[in-house]
Amino acid sequence: MRYFSTRGAEQLLSFEETVLTGLAPNGGLYIPERIPSLPADWEERWRDYSFQDLSVEILSLYISPSEISHDELRTLVDKSYSTFRHPEISPLKQLSDKTYVLELFHGPTFAFKDVALQLLGNLFEFFLVRRNSRKGPGEKREKLTVVGATSGDTGSAAIYGLRGKADVSIFILHPKGRVSPIQEAQMTTVADANVHNLAVRGTFDDCQDAVKALFADTAFNARHRLGAVNSINWARILAQTVYYFLAHFHARRAHQLPQGAQLQFVVPTGNFGDVLAGYYAKRMGLPMGKLVIATNANDILARFWRSGAYEKVDSAPSPGASDGKQAVAGVRETQSPAMDILVSSNFERLLWYLAYEEQGASADDVARVRAACATVDGWMRAVKVDGRVQVPTAVLEAARRDFVAERISDEQTLETIRSYYGSSPSYIADPHTAVGLCAAGLVSPHNAPSTVQVVLSTAHPAKFSEAVTRALAGEPSFDFAQDVLPEEFRGLLERERRVEDVPNDIEAVKAVIERYVGDGRAAVEKGASV
Repeated sequence: MRYFSTRGAEQLLSFEETVLTGLAPNGGLYIPERIPSLPADWEERWRDYSFQDLSVEILSLYISPSEISHDELRTLVDKSYSTFRHPEISPLKQLSDKTYVLELFHGPTFAFKDVALQLLGNLFEFFLVRRNSRKGPGEKREKLTVVGATSGDTGSAAIYGLRGKADVSIFILHPKGRVSPIQEAQMTTVADANVHNLAVRGTFDDCQDAVKALFADTAFNARHRLGAVNSINWARILAQTVYYFLAHFHARRAHQLPQGAQLQFVVPTGNFGDVLAGYYAKRMGLPMGKLVIATNANDILARFWRSGAYEKVDSAPSPGASDGKQAVAGVRETQSPAMDILVSSNFERLLWYLAYEEQGASADDVARVRAACATVDGWMRAVKVDGRVQVPTAVLEAARRDFVAERISDEQTLETIRSYYGSSPSYIADPHTAVGLCAAGLVSPHNAPSTVQVVLSTAHPAKFSEAVTRALAGEPSFDFAQDVLPEEFRGLLERERRVEDVPNDIEAVKAVIERYVGDGRAAVEKGASV
């Protein structure tokens, strides 16, 4: 299996090269040259598999054994998920006859991003160790400078996946004052010498733009060998397909769904990576209904599914709804901050498949691929220059076959937290999961009677204490410290921090990176603590 950029298929990369490169030099995102089909006996053979077993099987469809042998892959997978607190990794919990939550927050940082980033960190280490083991005496060791942008959860998950690893330095950019206190503390209290946190005076999109600009700077990229941990890295998407399969089997085995019941996955999403993993699972052959995209007030995706316009504009509040936050630089600050984005980077991958389909099956496949790449390149240039692109009606209709999208306000989010806390069984949802639960309720009346919804629960509620406490303030039986706060978070906010404030300026970001790894060595500068 080889990989190419959504904006030009001239260069084909191995899985190793794809993982280490992250973002294509032309600004595109890497996708596989084909989406593999599942084995004919997959449903029978995999039905009792663990998360780790499924990971090995599914990843093997995309990774040649000549790159990573079966035994090596098994070791990587086992190592990656040994850090999780639940034996099932992503357990399925029933809330009603028609509603389940897939809990993805049982990793070391209590967020779904751990599922992919524990594996990605070990892949980085595996490839670097192998490359450096082949070096002759006196040859310079290969090193990796990992850069990432975070709206909260990616940063801590990436840091915990890479902390202390040899020959790797990691720089995480987060929007100053726009992540939850627990999220900030999880990132900035890690004292490992190879970990660096940058608080950018701007929005998440500013952080994401800075990361993309670093990759686009060919000289800087070559000098520091940049690696990506955001979901622009293909390995992130691949790792996340696994829990869709696990939910399929657990729903049918452990929860004994009736014959003919169809699962519909509801995914709270900002950057489109988590729901895109579900799309790949569906394309591979996993049976499911339409994927539900649940967004907050930053609803570029919901607006696309309404009109076919992909545009960077500040969203107007829903009629009668008050989000209670102010818009800054086009991004609305909400109670679900991990989804506070203006542009969904991973959406480009879906656009490529839609553009490819638009070419028609009668065309030569090589020509179809090239035409799709050219189309996506044109669309993304329009978004960058004009702030918007309008796709053809046929493309929008193709998108509507596999997806439906809903926009959820802060008011609806808080009410959903209250509603599920007061239901039987009682369930405490973080605000992002609440966005998904609310969207599920809006979509369910339009579903077939046999449809069962699985809402992806993306973070532990303790990570968003402000929203959860605000929603449940009127509940006399609710005690945040007793009902929500895990032992791992106690005292976290009081620990010493290591973080640097930087302006929203790419040259300032470069200067920090140069200061630490400009000579090829990661170093801790004691004066960087605040």
